[in-house]
Amino acid sequence: MILKNFVVFEGIDGAGTSTQLKRLLAGKYSDRLEVSAEPTESVTGKFLRQVLSGSVKVDARTCAYLFAADRAEHLWGSSSSDCLIEQKCSEGKVVISDRFLFSSLAYQGVTCGEELPRILNGQFPLPEFLFFFKIDPQISLKRIQNRDVIEIYEKLDFLQATEKRYEDIVKEYQDKNTGMNIIIIDATKSPDEVEKQILNVLEPVFLR
Repeated sequence: MILKNFVVFEGIDGAGTSTQLKRLLAGKYSDRLEVSAEPTESVTGKFLRQVLSGSVKVDARTCAYLFAADRAEHLWGSSSSDCLIEQKCSEGKVVISDRFLFSSLAYQGVTCGEELPRILNGQFPLPEFLFFFKIDPQISLKRIQNRDVIEIYEKLDFLQATEKRYEDIVKEYQDKNTGMNIIIIDATKSPDEVEKQILNVLEPVFLR
């Protein structure tokens, strides 16, 4: 199932997805936008952030379940959730999420194998547009090292394995012809160039 008006930005840490979301929020179509991210600001999402920071340790399989639970709340949760994707899309908002099920297939696919993330995420709807921010992990790691906090996944060997998983997943969905629009972004380009490419795709969506 494709969820109309739903857009997902995906890529390894340091690929620039958050930067582009901030630019869109500051742009001329901000009134049509609802921007969110995973992990969310829900209770589950906040716990996941503790896991990612390394302050709480859980089994890799537990982490996969937690991400799926947080995603379910992100899509369908109560009014206390930070963004109800399905509801906002039905109201005509263009919802852009920084990360969605593809990140679980990539990251948890590396940490606990491919099977469990596929089972846990198999029933979620697909976005109308998937933007994959492709980048050399060595470049992304240099960007990350400027941050105050480094998360548990932000190591070169892990980022290299995750980038490879992302590329395989994107190719798999391209071959499936699901109806999802897949756009590959060269995330090494300047923020201005990346923003222009994104707007070229999404402007008709904002205007419809």
